[in-house]
Amino acid sequence: MKLVVGLGNPGPRYAFSRHNVGWLVIDELLERLDACRPHARYHGLFWGPFRRGDDEFALVKPTAFMNLSGRSVEAACRNLPLPDTSRLLIIYDDIHLPLGKMRFRRKGSAGGHKGMASIISALGTEGIPRLRLGVDAPSGETLSDWVLSDFARSEEPLLNRVLETAVGAVEAWLEGTDMEVLAARYNGLALS
Repeated sequence: MKLVVGLGNPGPRYAFSRHNVGWLVIDELLERLDACRPHARYHGLFWGPFRRGDDEFALVKPTAFMNLSGRSVEAACRNLPLPDTSRLLIIYDDIHLPLGKMRFRRKGSAGGHKGMASIISALGTEGIPRLRLGVDAPSGETLSDWVLSDFARSEEPLLNRVLETAVGAVEAWLEGTDMEVLAARYNGLALS
């Protein structure tokens, strides 16, 4: 079993916000999978299991606010047959990367991201694979106002390319592509 978790905040007010880019990737994956309605499980929305090759996988969108994402991820990891965190992938926004850039990492600190900090705390390890998607740094706004703001209409074409590329990257991870290979393939990529 593999588990892909997209981070975001619940409610229509945040649906298209920078903080919800993880949810947007899950939405794109669900569209490709032609998935049905989710189950309310693990303090979130749960889809699966799906089959990819010899593996099964599931998708989760935590429905607690970002700062409490760890509750959902810990509950899912505890209840699914997930042998270790190497079979978990967290997708989330990163203000330290420009829109159009992404980074795979096998492990690391939260880097100031409160959702990732919650997950690290809940699982008790920094050894959690993740895909960080750039959303640009705030310019003249507070950090919370920036990440909770919607993408601008002018950013939508680039955002669509980011989401399409991210879905392809997640599918490659689901198919067993090694994290080092994924990092080499996607970390230097600059979509524009």
